[in-house]
Amino acid sequence: MGSKMHETYSFQYYTAVVATFTALIFSSVIANPARAAGEPAKPALEKTCAPTDTACLLPQLETLTHKIENVSWRDQTLRELAKLYMAKGMSKEAIAIIPRVETPDTRAMTIRGIGMEAAKLKLPQAQYNELFAALRVEADKIEHAPSLGIALTYIAMAQAFAGDDAGAMKTAHDMTNNALRHKAFAETAEIQAERGDLNASLVSLAAIDDLSFRNKAHGTVAKLFADRHLYAAALETSNKIDNDYQRSQVLLYILAKQITPAEVTLGIKE
Repeated sequence: MGSKMHETYSFQYYTAVVATFTALIFSSVIANPARAAGEPAKPALEKTCAPTDTACLLPQLETLTHKIENVSWRDQTLRELAKLYMAKGMSKEAIAIIPRVETPDTRAMTIRGIGMEAAKLKLPQAQYNELFAALRVEADKIEHAPSLGIALTYIAMAQAFAGDDAGAMKTAHDMTNNALRHKAFAETAEIQAERGDLNASLVSLAAIDDLSFRNKAHGTVAKLFADRHLYAAALETSNKIDNDYQRSQVLLYILAKQITPAEVTLGIKE
């Protein structure tokens, strides 16, 4: 009888072990069907972030972005991610994105995006100095000359937006491409005009050493002043134009803006 009891116990134990093992296999297959098909198990999911926890979600977006195989798509997403980091005040994380952008012109646009987002934050000047110095270092790594010029232009513009006129002037002066340097000064002057700063804009315009380009830039800036009803500044800027026809067209615009606002399309022919 003892032998039969031992056999019964062994059978029950064996049955229990088999049942438990089968249950484990079944639960594993249900939880990860890829394994059932012979595929390698996927790594565990990243931690769950609350929908509004942007500080948690941003690094997950960065990790996901680096898995994008198409270079153009990856670079464009990295550019937008860098802008989001900067908008959150995370400048180190934003700048760290720049060298990961492979396409030169997209890298230049990434630098632009960071600078423009930073300008909106109204940071202390010391922080701006550090940030723009870091952006300049990254810009100088761009080997494609036109893209480098574009990056420097955007840095100068961002500096002007941030109120760092001295920094903007230095960045523009450092540019070796004449056309892009003129554009940097003109863009800076326009930004200064948009904030109503006549003196700063005139200094930027005077730095343009090509007469034709300078005349056109004066006309554009005068128009911006007129659009803001800053007619004294508009007139003073237009008086710097060394071409009778161009000057007459700008003066026409200033007058039309005041007398017949519906006709503000008059003047400044492209």
